[in-house]
Amino acid sequence: MTVIRKVRRLRRSREMGGYYLGIDQGTTLTTALIMDEDWKIIARGSREHRQIYPRPGWVEHDPVEIYECFVGAIRTAIAEAGIRASDILCMGLDHQGETCLIWDKKTGEPLYNAIVWQDRRTADFAQELKEKHGDYIHRITGVLPDSYYTGTKIRWILDHVEGARQRAARGELLAGTLNTWLIWNLTGGETFLTDAGSAGRWMMMDLATTEWDRKIMDLLEIPENIIAPITDCNRSFGRTKPELFDGARIPIAGCLTDSQAGLIGGGGCSAGTLKNSYGTGSFMGLVTGDKYILSEQGLMTVCAFRTGGRPTYVLSGAVYIAGAAIQWLRDGLGFIQSPGDTEAMAASVADSGGVYFVPAFAGLATPYWDQYARGGFLGLTGGVTKEHMVRAVLESVAYQTTDCYRAVRAEYDGRIPAMRADGGMVDNGLLMQLQADMLGIPVVVPAEKETAAFGSACMAAYTIGALSSLEDVKTFTKMKKEYEPRMSVDERETRMNMYHRAVDRCREWIACQE
Repeated sequence: MTVIRKVRRLRRSREMGGYYLGIDQGTTLTTALIMDEDWKIIARGSREHRQIYPRPGWVEHDPVEIYECFVGAIRTAIAEAGIRASDILCMGLDHQGETCLIWDKKTGEPLYNAIVWQDRRTADFAQELKEKHGDYIHRITGVLPDSYYTGTKIRWILDHVEGARQRAARGELLAGTLNTWLIWNLTGGETFLTDAGSAGRWMMMDLATTEWDRKIMDLLEIPENIIAPITDCNRSFGRTKPELFDGARIPIAGCLTDSQAGLIGGGGCSAGTLKNSYGTGSFMGLVTGDKYILSEQGLMTVCAFRTGGRPTYVLSGAVYIAGAAIQWLRDGLGFIQSPGDTEAMAASVADSGGVYFVPAFAGLATPYWDQYARGGFLGLTGGVTKEHMVRAVLESVAYQTTDCYRAVRAEYDGRIPAMRADGGMVDNGLLMQLQADMLGIPVVVPAEKETAAFGSACMAAYTIGALSSLEDVKTFTKMKKEYEPRMSVDERETRMNMYHRAVDRCREWIACQE
Protein backbone atom coordinates (compact mmCIF):
# COMPACT_ATOMS: atom_id res chain seq x y z
CA MET A 1 0.00 0.00 0.00
CA THR A 2 1.35 3.43 -0.91
CA VAL A 3 1.87 6.19 1.62
CA ILE A 4 -0.95 8.20 0.03
CA ARG A 5 -3.36 5.29 0.34
CA LYS A 6 -2.32 4.79 3.98
CA VAL A 7 -3.00 8.44 4.74
CA ARG A 8 -6.38 8.29 3.00
CA ARG A 9 -7.30 5.18 4.96
CA LEU A 10 -6.29 6.83 8.23
CA ARG A 11 -8.37 9.90 7.39
CA ARG A 12 -11.37 7.78 6.46
CA SER A 13 -10.96 5.78 9.66
CA ARG A 14 -10.92 8.97 11.73
CA GLU A 15 -13.98 10.33 9.95
CA MET A 16 -15.92 7.10 10.48
CA GLY A 17 -14.72 6.56 14.04
CA GLY A 18 -12.99 3.35 13.06
CA TYR A 19 -11.15 2.53 16.28
CA TYR A 20 -11.61 -0.22 18.85
CA LEU A 21 -10.72 0.06 22.53
CA GLY A 22 -9.89 -2.86 24.81
CA ILE A 23 -9.02 -2.59 28.50
CA ASP A 24 -7.52 -5.27 30.72
CA GLN A 25 -8.03 -4.51 34.41
CA GLY A 26 -5.41 -6.81 35.97
CA THR A 27 -4.20 -7.63 39.45
CA THR A 28 -1.33 -5.14 39.41
CA LEU A 29 -2.16 -2.72 36.60
CA THR A 30 -4.71 -1.65 34.01
CA THR A 31 -3.78 -1.70 30.32
CA ALA A 32 -5.73 -0.03 27.50
CA LEU A 33 -5.13 -0.76 23.81
CA ILE A 34 -6.50 1.12 20.80
CA MET A 35 -6.72 -0.69 17.45
CA ASP A 36 -7.40 0.76 14.02
CA GLU A 37 -9.77 -0.64 11.40
CA ASP A 38 -7.09 -3.17 10.33
CA TRP A 39 -6.66 -4.36 13.94
CA LYS A 40 -3.21 -2.82 14.26
CA ILE A 41 -2.43 -1.55 17.75
CA ILE A 42 -1.84 2.18 17.43
CA ALA A 43 -1.62 3.17 21.10
CA ARG A 44 -1.58 1.85 24.61
CA GLY A 45 -1.79 3.22 28.11
CA SER A 46 -1.24 1.60 31.48
CA ARG A 47 -1.60 2.53 35.15
CA GLU A 48 -0.36 0.54 38.14
CA HIS A 49 -2.32 0.37 41.40
CA ARG A 50 -1.32 -0.51 44.96
CA GLN A 51 -1.40 -3.93 46.57
CA ILE A 52 -2.72 -3.78 50.14
CA TYR A 53 -1.82 -6.49 52.67
CA PRO A 54 -3.63 -5.76 55.97
CA ARG A 55 -2.68 -9.14 57.49
CA PRO A 56 -0.84 -12.28 56.40
CA GLY A 57 -2.97 -14.02 53.76
CA TRP A 58 -5.16 -10.95 53.17
CA VAL A 59 -4.94 -9.05 49.88
CA GLU A 60 -6.97 -5.94 49.02
CA HIS A 61 -7.24 -3.20 46.41
CA ASP A 62 -8.65 0.30 46.67
CA PRO A 63 -11.61 0.14 44.23
CA VAL A 64 -11.68 3.92 43.75
CA GLU A 65 -8.00 3.84 42.80
CA ILE A 66 -8.70 1.03 40.33
CA TYR A 67 -11.49 3.04 38.70
CA GLU A 68 -9.25 6.10 38.42
CA CYS A 69 -6.45 3.98 36.91
CA PHE A 70 -8.95 2.47 34.47
CA VAL A 71 -10.07 5.90 33.24
CA GLY A 72 -6.50 7.19 33.28
CA ALA A 73 -5.21 4.33 31.14
CA ILE A 74 -7.89 5.03 28.54
CA ARG A 75 -7.09 8.74 28.47
CA THR A 76 -3.39 7.98 28.05
CA ALA A 77 -4.08 5.65 25.12
CA ILE A 78 -6.39 8.17 23.42
CA ALA A 79 -3.79 10.91 23.78
CA GLU A 80 -1.02 8.68 22.41
CA ALA A 81 -3.19 7.69 19.45
CA GLY A 82 -3.87 11.34 18.63
CA ILE A 83 -7.57 10.66 18.14
CA ARG A 84 -10.78 11.92 19.70
CA ALA A 85 -12.71 9.74 22.13
CA SER A 86 -15.69 10.12 19.80
CA ASP A 87 -13.67 8.29 17.12
CA ILE A 88 -13.91 5.06 19.14
CA LEU A 89 -16.56 2.70 17.84
CA CYS A 90 -16.77 0.55 20.96
CA MET A 91 -15.07 -0.46 24.18
CA GLY A 92 -14.59 -3.94 25.60
CA LEU A 93 -13.22 -4.66 29.05
CA ASP A 94 -11.94 -7.60 31.03
CA HIS A 95 -11.08 -7.93 34.69
CA GLN A 96 -9.37 -10.00 37.39
CA GLY A 97 -12.28 -12.39 37.92
CA GLU A 98 -12.97 -13.11 41.58
CA THR A 99 -11.88 -9.75 43.08
CA CYS A 100 -15.01 -8.05 44.45
CA LEU A 101 -16.59 -5.35 46.60
CA ILE A 102 -19.85 -3.91 47.97
CA TRP A 103 -20.83 -0.26 47.50
CA ASP A 104 -23.57 2.21 48.36
CA LYS A 105 -26.23 2.30 45.65
CA LYS A 106 -26.76 6.06 45.93
CA THR A 107 -23.30 7.48 46.64
CA GLY A 108 -21.13 4.83 44.99
CA GLU A 109 -18.92 4.75 48.09
CA PRO A 110 -17.34 1.32 48.73
CA LEU A 111 -18.14 -0.21 52.12
CA TYR A 112 -14.73 -1.84 52.25
CA ASN A 113 -11.71 -2.35 50.02
CA ALA A 114 -12.03 -4.80 47.13
CA ILE A 115 -11.03 -8.27 48.34
CA VAL A 116 -8.62 -9.80 45.81
CA TRP A 117 -8.83 -13.29 44.34
CA GLN A 118 -5.61 -14.27 46.15
CA ASP A 119 -7.10 -13.47 49.57
CA ARG A 120 -7.32 -16.35 52.07
CA ARG A 121 -9.40 -14.87 54.90
CA THR A 122 -12.43 -17.05 54.14
CA ALA A 123 -10.49 -20.34 54.04
CA ASP A 124 -12.14 -21.87 57.11
CA PHE A 125 -15.66 -21.11 55.91
CA ALA A 126 -14.83 -22.47 52.44
CA GLN A 127 -13.49 -25.66 54.01
CA GLU A 128 -16.70 -26.07 55.99
CA LEU A 129 -18.72 -25.60 52.81
CA LYS A 130 -16.59 -28.18 51.02
CA GLU A 131 -17.15 -30.77 53.73
CA LYS A 132 -20.92 -30.23 53.99
CA HIS A 133 -21.99 -29.20 50.51
CA GLY A 134 -18.99 -29.71 48.24
CA ASP A 135 -20.61 -32.36 46.03
CA TYR A 136 -23.66 -30.22 45.30
CA ILE A 137 -21.69 -27.05 44.68
CA HIS A 138 -19.28 -28.88 42.35
CA ARG A 139 -22.10 -30.50 40.39
CA ILE A 140 -23.95 -27.21 39.90
CA THR A 141 -21.12 -24.70 39.50
CA GLY A 142 -18.23 -26.84 38.21
CA VAL A 143 -15.93 -25.77 41.07
CA LEU A 144 -15.22 -26.91 44.63
CA PRO A 145 -15.62 -24.43 47.50
CA ASP A 146 -12.52 -22.34 48.07
CA SER A 147 -11.76 -18.88 49.43
CA TYR A 148 -10.60 -18.05 45.89
CA TYR A 149 -14.18 -17.43 44.76
CA THR A 150 -16.23 -14.25 45.04
CA GLY A 151 -19.16 -15.61 47.03
CA THR A 152 -17.23 -16.25 50.24
CA LYS A 153 -15.62 -12.80 50.04
CA ILE A 154 -18.93 -10.95 49.65
CA ARG A 155 -20.30 -12.91 52.62
CA TRP A 156 -17.30 -11.80 54.69
CA ILE A 157 -17.93 -8.13 53.93
CA LEU A 158 -21.61 -8.48 54.85
CA ASP A 159 -20.65 -10.14 58.14
CA HIS A 160 -17.74 -7.89 59.14
CA VAL A 161 -18.70 -4.35 58.08
CA GLU A 162 -20.99 -2.85 60.69
CA GLY A 163 -24.57 -2.56 59.51
CA ALA A 164 -23.88 -4.10 56.10
CA ARG A 165 -26.48 -6.86 56.33
CA GLN A 166 -29.15 -4.48 57.55
CA ARG A 167 -28.38 -2.02 54.76
CA ALA A 168 -28.45 -4.84 52.20
CA ALA A 169 -31.87 -5.91 53.46
CA ARG A 170 -33.11 -2.33 52.97
CA GLY A 171 -31.91 -2.35 49.36
CA GLU A 172 -29.19 0.27 49.89
CA LEU A 173 -26.20 -1.75 48.64
CA LEU A 174 -24.86 -3.32 45.45
CA ALA A 175 -22.20 -6.02 45.15
CA GLY A 176 -20.09 -7.24 42.28
CA THR A 177 -16.83 -8.22 40.76
CA LEU A 178 -14.77 -5.42 39.24
CA ASN A 179 -16.50 -5.54 35.85
CA THR A 180 -19.82 -4.67 37.46
CA TRP A 181 -18.23 -1.94 39.60
CA LEU A 182 -16.41 -0.39 36.65
CA ILE A 183 -19.39 -0.43 34.30
CA TRP A 184 -21.68 0.99 37.00
CA ASN A 185 -19.25 3.89 37.49
CA LEU A 186 -18.48 4.42 33.79
CA THR A 187 -22.20 4.72 33.00
CA GLY A 188 -22.98 6.94 35.99
CA GLY A 189 -24.94 4.18 37.71
CA GLU A 190 -27.15 3.47 34.70
CA THR A 191 -25.97 -0.14 34.18
CA PHE A 192 -25.87 -2.83 36.85
CA LEU A 193 -25.09 -6.13 35.08
CA THR A 194 -22.58 -8.95 35.02
CA ASP A 195 -21.69 -11.34 32.21
CA ALA A 196 -22.00 -15.12 32.48
CA GLY A 197 -18.24 -15.71 32.48
CA SER A 198 -17.75 -13.30 35.38
CA ALA A 199 -20.76 -14.65 37.27
CA GLY A 200 -19.17 -18.09 37.22
CA ARG A 201 -16.35 -16.76 39.42
CA TRP A 202 -18.80 -16.33 42.32
CA MET A 203 -19.23 -20.11 42.91
CA MET A 204 -23.00 -19.51 42.70
CA MET A 205 -23.87 -19.86 39.00
CA ASP A 206 -25.54 -22.93 37.53
CA LEU A 207 -23.30 -24.05 34.64
CA ALA A 208 -26.16 -25.53 32.64
CA THR A 209 -28.53 -22.54 32.82
CA THR A 210 -25.91 -19.80 33.38
CA GLU A 211 -28.20 -18.30 36.02
CA TRP A 212 -27.76 -17.80 39.77
CA ASP A 213 -28.45 -20.87 41.92
CA ARG A 214 -30.71 -19.87 44.80
CA LYS A 215 -29.72 -22.76 47.08
CA ILE A 216 -26.04 -21.82 46.95
CA MET A 217 -26.91 -18.15 47.45
CA ASP A 218 -28.73 -19.20 50.62
CA LEU A 219 -25.77 -21.30 51.79
CA LEU A 220 -23.55 -18.25 51.37
CA GLU A 221 -26.18 -15.96 52.92
CA ILE A 222 -26.00 -13.52 50.01
CA PRO A 223 -29.27 -11.65 49.33
CA GLU A 224 -30.40 -11.64 45.73
CA ASN A 225 -31.20 -7.92 45.71
CA ILE A 226 -27.52 -6.86 45.91
CA ILE A 227 -26.18 -8.89 42.97
CA ALA A 228 -26.43 -8.07 39.28
CA PRO A 229 -28.49 -9.96 36.69
CA ILE A 230 -26.46 -12.26 34.42
CA THR A 231 -26.27 -11.44 30.73
CA ASP A 232 -24.29 -12.24 27.57
CA CYS A 233 -20.73 -11.02 27.09
CA ASN A 234 -21.67 -9.54 23.70
CA ARG A 235 -24.28 -6.93 24.41
CA SER A 236 -24.58 -3.23 25.10
CA PHE A 237 -23.57 -2.37 28.66
CA GLY A 238 -24.42 1.30 28.14
CA ARG A 239 -22.24 4.29 27.30
CA THR A 240 -19.59 6.14 29.27
CA LYS A 241 -20.50 9.37 31.08
CA PRO A 242 -19.81 12.41 28.86
CA GLU A 243 -17.59 14.09 31.47
CA LEU A 244 -15.03 11.25 31.36
CA PHE A 245 -13.82 11.60 27.77
CA ASP A 246 -14.36 15.13 26.47
CA GLY A 247 -18.10 14.77 26.06
CA ALA A 248 -17.94 11.48 24.12
CA ARG A 249 -20.16 8.61 25.22
CA ILE A 250 -18.17 5.53 24.24
CA PRO A 251 -20.32 2.40 23.79
CA ILE A 252 -19.38 -0.41 26.19
CA ALA A 253 -20.07 -3.51 24.13
CA GLY A 254 -18.11 -6.41 25.61
CA CYS A 255 -17.26 -7.80 29.05
CA LEU A 256 -15.13 -10.82 30.04
CA THR A 257 -12.76 -12.17 32.66
CA ASP A 258 -9.08 -11.67 31.83
CA SER A 259 -8.10 -15.27 31.10
CA GLN A 260 -11.04 -15.86 28.76
CA ALA A 261 -10.45 -12.54 27.00
CA GLY A 262 -6.92 -13.81 26.40
CA LEU A 263 -8.35 -16.92 24.70
CA ILE A 264 -10.12 -14.73 22.17
CA GLY A 265 -7.26 -12.26 21.79
CA GLY A 266 -4.80 -15.06 21.16
CA GLY A 267 -6.86 -16.21 18.19
CA GLY A 268 -8.06 -19.46 19.70
CA CYS A 269 -11.57 -20.00 21.05
CA SER A 270 -12.55 -23.21 19.23
CA ALA A 271 -12.84 -26.59 20.96
CA GLY A 272 -9.46 -28.19 21.65
CA THR A 273 -7.57 -24.91 22.01
CA LEU A 274 -5.21 -24.86 24.99
CA LYS A 275 -3.98 -21.55 26.37
CA ASN A 276 -2.03 -20.44 29.43
CA SER A 277 -1.79 -16.87 30.71
CA TYR A 278 1.27 -15.95 32.78
CA GLY A 279 0.41 -12.97 34.92
CA THR A 280 0.42 -12.40 38.68
CA GLY A 281 -0.91 -15.93 38.77
CA SER A 282 -1.03 -18.42 35.94
CA PHE A 283 -4.26 -19.71 34.42
CA MET A 284 -4.72 -22.52 31.92
CA GLY A 285 -7.80 -23.08 29.83
CA LEU A 286 -8.85 -25.84 27.44
CA VAL A 287 -11.89 -24.95 25.35
CA THR A 288 -14.49 -27.74 25.29
CA GLY A 289 -17.06 -25.83 23.26
CA ASP A 290 -20.77 -26.06 24.06
CA LYS A 291 -20.30 -29.15 26.27
CA TYR A 292 -18.80 -29.01 29.74
CA ILE A 293 -16.76 -31.63 31.59
CA LEU A 294 -17.07 -31.88 35.37
CA SER A 295 -13.50 -32.45 36.48
CA GLU A 296 -12.35 -35.11 38.90
CA GLN A 297 -8.73 -33.90 38.65
CA GLY A 298 -8.93 -30.60 40.50
CA LEU A 299 -9.73 -28.49 37.44
CA MET A 300 -12.44 -25.86 37.35
CA THR A 301 -15.22 -26.17 34.83
CA VAL A 302 -16.16 -22.66 33.79
CA CYS A 303 -18.30 -20.76 31.35
CA ALA A 304 -15.66 -18.84 29.42
CA PHE A 305 -18.21 -16.56 27.82
CA ARG A 306 -21.83 -16.51 26.68
CA THR A 307 -22.75 -15.01 23.32
CA GLY A 308 -26.25 -14.88 21.90
CA GLY A 309 -27.46 -16.92 24.86
CA ARG A 310 -25.03 -19.77 24.07
CA PRO A 311 -22.28 -20.57 26.58
CA THR A 312 -18.78 -21.72 25.63
CA TYR A 313 -17.10 -23.85 28.29
CA VAL A 314 -13.51 -24.29 29.39
CA LEU A 315 -11.64 -26.73 31.61
CA SER A 316 -9.50 -24.41 33.67
CA GLY A 317 -6.47 -24.79 35.92
CA ALA A 318 -5.33 -22.11 38.35
CA VAL A 319 -1.91 -21.25 39.75
CA TYR A 320 -2.04 -18.54 42.40
CA ILE A 321 1.58 -17.39 42.17
CA ALA A 322 3.55 -16.96 38.93
CA GLY A 323 4.65 -13.40 38.12
CA ALA A 324 4.01 -12.56 41.78
CA ALA A 325 7.01 -14.75 42.67
CA ILE A 326 9.21 -12.68 40.35
CA GLN A 327 7.91 -9.52 41.97
CA TRP A 328 8.83 -11.05 45.35
CA LEU A 329 12.37 -11.74 44.14
CA ARG A 330 12.63 -8.02 43.37
CA ASP A 331 10.67 -6.37 46.18
CA GLY A 332 10.92 -8.96 48.94
CA LEU A 333 14.41 -10.42 48.57
CA GLY A 334 16.18 -7.80 46.47
CA PHE A 335 17.68 -10.50 44.24
CA ILE A 336 16.82 -8.66 41.01
CA GLN A 337 16.37 -5.08 39.84
CA SER A 338 13.70 -5.90 37.25
CA PRO A 339 11.82 -9.00 36.04
CA GLY A 340 13.98 -9.05 32.92
CA ASP A 341 17.03 -9.89 35.05
CA THR A 342 15.75 -13.38 35.83
CA GLU A 343 16.52 -14.96 32.46
CA ALA A 344 20.20 -14.02 32.46
CA MET A 345 20.63 -14.97 36.12
CA ALA A 346 18.95 -18.34 35.62
CA ALA A 347 20.97 -19.02 32.47
CA SER A 348 24.22 -18.28 34.31
CA VAL A 349 23.95 -21.60 36.18
CA ALA A 350 23.57 -25.05 34.62
CA ASP A 351 20.60 -25.96 36.81
CA SER A 352 18.97 -25.03 40.11
CA GLY A 353 21.61 -26.82 42.16
CA GLY A 354 19.08 -29.34 43.42
CA VAL A 355 16.81 -26.59 44.78
CA TYR A 356 13.05 -26.74 44.31
CA PHE A 357 10.73 -23.86 45.09
CA VAL A 358 7.05 -24.19 46.03
CA PRO A 359 5.37 -20.76 45.62
CA ALA A 360 2.44 -21.44 47.95
CA PHE A 361 2.25 -17.87 49.26
CA ALA A 362 -1.54 -18.08 49.16
CA GLY A 363 -1.99 -21.84 49.28
CA LEU A 364 -2.04 -24.15 46.28
CA ALA A 365 -4.71 -24.31 43.59
CA THR A 366 -4.93 -26.92 40.77
CA PRO A 367 -4.79 -29.84 41.38
CA TYR A 368 -4.35 -29.66 45.18
CA TRP A 369 -6.73 -26.93 46.36
CA ASP A 370 -4.88 -26.73 49.65
CA GLN A 371 -5.71 -23.44 51.38
CA TYR A 372 -3.25 -24.16 54.18
CA ALA A 373 -0.10 -24.83 52.14
CA ARG A 374 2.75 -22.33 52.39
CA GLY A 375 5.82 -21.70 50.26
CA GLY A 376 9.35 -22.94 50.67
CA PHE A 377 12.76 -23.57 49.13
CA LEU A 378 13.73 -27.25 49.44
CA GLY A 379 17.15 -28.76 48.86
CA LEU A 380 19.27 -25.83 50.07
CA THR A 381 22.98 -26.45 50.64
CA GLY A 382 25.95 -24.21 51.32
CA GLY A 383 26.77 -24.15 47.62
CA VAL A 384 23.46 -22.61 46.59
CA THR A 385 23.62 -19.05 45.24
CA LYS A 386 20.89 -16.54 44.52
CA GLU A 387 21.23 -17.49 40.85
CA HIS A 388 20.21 -21.06 41.72
CA MET A 389 17.27 -19.73 43.72
CA VAL A 390 16.12 -17.44 40.91
CA ARG A 391 16.26 -20.38 38.53
CA ALA A 392 14.27 -22.51 40.98
CA VAL A 393 11.57 -19.84 41.12
CA LEU A 394 11.30 -19.75 37.31
CA GLU A 395 11.21 -23.53 37.16
CA SER A 396 8.39 -23.63 39.71
CA VAL A 397 6.18 -21.68 37.29
CA ALA A 398 6.75 -24.34 34.62
CA TYR A 399 6.14 -27.17 37.10
CA GLN A 400 2.85 -25.71 38.31
CA THR A 401 1.65 -25.25 34.74
CA THR A 402 2.64 -28.84 33.99
CA ASP A 403 0.48 -30.00 36.91
CA CYS A 404 -2.46 -28.18 35.31
CA TYR A 405 -1.72 -29.68 31.89
CA ARG A 406 -1.56 -33.22 33.25
CA ALA A 407 -4.92 -32.73 34.93
CA VAL A 408 -6.33 -31.54 31.60
CA ARG A 409 -4.92 -34.56 29.78
CA ALA A 410 -6.53 -36.89 32.33
CA GLU A 411 -9.95 -35.38 31.56
CA TYR A 412 -9.73 -34.70 27.82
CA ASP A 413 -8.83 -37.32 25.23
CA GLY A 414 -8.93 -35.03 22.19
CA ARG A 415 -5.89 -33.77 20.29
CA ILE A 416 -3.93 -30.87 21.81
CA PRO A 417 -1.27 -29.93 19.25
CA ALA A 418 0.31 -27.05 21.20
CA MET A 419 -0.18 -24.62 24.05
CA ARG A 420 -0.62 -20.92 23.37
CA ALA A 421 1.04 -18.69 25.96
CA ASP A 422 0.45 -15.04 26.79
CA GLY A 423 1.19 -12.54 29.55
CA GLY A 424 4.28 -10.71 30.69
CA MET A 425 6.37 -13.79 31.41
CA VAL A 426 6.36 -15.01 27.80
CA ASP A 427 9.28 -12.64 27.15
CA ASN A 428 11.46 -15.01 29.19
CA GLY A 429 12.81 -17.44 26.59
CA LEU A 430 14.39 -19.73 29.17
CA LEU A 431 11.03 -20.18 30.90
CA MET A 432 9.14 -20.77 27.65
CA GLN A 433 11.66 -23.40 26.51
CA LEU A 434 11.48 -25.13 29.88
CA GLN A 435 7.70 -25.03 29.68
CA ALA A 436 7.70 -26.77 26.31
CA ASP A 437 10.17 -29.33 27.69
CA MET A 438 8.00 -30.07 30.71
CA LEU A 439 4.75 -30.30 28.74
CA GLY A 440 6.17 -32.36 25.91
CA ILE A 441 4.27 -30.25 23.34
CA PRO A 442 5.19 -26.99 21.57
CA VAL A 443 4.55 -23.66 23.28
CA VAL A 444 3.46 -20.89 20.89
CA VAL A 445 3.90 -17.23 21.86
CA PRO A 446 1.87 -14.53 20.07
CA ALA A 447 3.44 -11.35 18.76
CA GLU A 448 1.15 -9.30 21.02
CA LYS A 449 1.41 -10.43 24.65
CA GLU A 450 -1.47 -8.21 25.83
CA THR A 451 -4.02 -10.65 24.47
CA ALA A 452 -6.60 -9.98 27.20
CA ALA A 453 -7.09 -6.31 26.31
CA PHE A 454 -7.01 -7.24 22.63
CA GLY A 455 -9.60 -9.98 23.16
CA SER A 456 -11.97 -7.72 25.06
CA ALA A 457 -11.88 -5.27 22.14
CA CYS A 458 -12.63 -8.12 19.76
CA MET A 459 -15.67 -9.12 21.81
CA ALA A 460 -16.96 -5.55 21.63
CA ALA A 461 -16.34 -5.43 17.87
CA TYR A 462 -18.25 -8.70 17.50
CA THR A 463 -21.15 -7.18 19.43
CA ILE A 464 -21.50 -4.23 17.03
CA GLY A 465 -21.08 -6.41 13.94
CA ALA A 466 -17.55 -5.36 13.02
CA LEU A 467 -16.52 -9.03 13.29
CA SER A 468 -18.76 -11.72 11.84
CA SER A 469 -17.55 -14.28 14.41
CA LEU A 470 -14.99 -14.59 17.19
CA GLU A 471 -13.18 -17.13 15.03
CA ASP A 472 -12.28 -14.26 12.71
CA VAL A 473 -9.73 -13.08 15.28
CA LYS A 474 -7.26 -15.79 14.26
CA THR A 475 -7.03 -14.27 10.79
CA PHE A 476 -5.23 -11.17 12.11
CA THR A 477 -3.29 -12.49 15.11
CA LYS A 478 0.38 -13.25 14.55
CA MET A 479 2.66 -15.66 16.35
CA LYS A 480 6.09 -14.50 17.50
CA LYS A 481 7.86 -17.77 18.31
CA GLU A 482 7.28 -21.50 18.77
CA TYR A 483 9.27 -23.47 21.35
CA GLU A 484 9.69 -27.18 20.59
CA PRO A 485 10.26 -29.65 23.47
CA ARG A 486 13.83 -30.96 23.74
CA MET A 487 13.92 -32.67 27.13
CA SER A 488 13.89 -36.45 27.51
CA VAL A 489 10.92 -38.14 29.14
CA ASP A 490 13.15 -39.49 31.93
CA GLU A 491 14.43 -36.06 32.88
CA ARG A 492 10.95 -34.58 32.71
CA GLU A 493 9.56 -37.20 35.07
CA THR A 494 12.50 -36.93 37.46
CA ARG A 495 11.97 -33.19 37.75
CA MET A 496 8.23 -33.52 38.34
CA ASN A 497 8.75 -36.24 40.94
CA MET A 498 11.19 -34.03 42.85
CA TYR A 499 8.84 -31.05 42.61
CA HIS A 500 5.98 -33.17 43.96
CA ARG A 501 8.17 -34.25 46.88
CA ALA A 502 8.74 -30.58 47.66
CA VAL A 503 5.01 -29.85 47.39
CA ASP A 504 4.20 -32.66 49.82
CA ARG A 505 6.42 -31.03 52.45
CA CYS A 506 4.67 -27.68 52.09
CA ARG A 507 1.07 -28.90 52.15
CA GLU A 508 -1.20 -28.17 55.12
CA TRP A 509 1.63 -26.18 56.69
CA ILE A 510 -0.65 -23.88 58.67
CA ALA A 511 -2.73 -26.80 59.93
CA CYS A 512 0.48 -28.56 61.04
CA GLN A 513 1.47 -25.53 63.14
CA GLU A 514 -1.82 -25.22 65.00
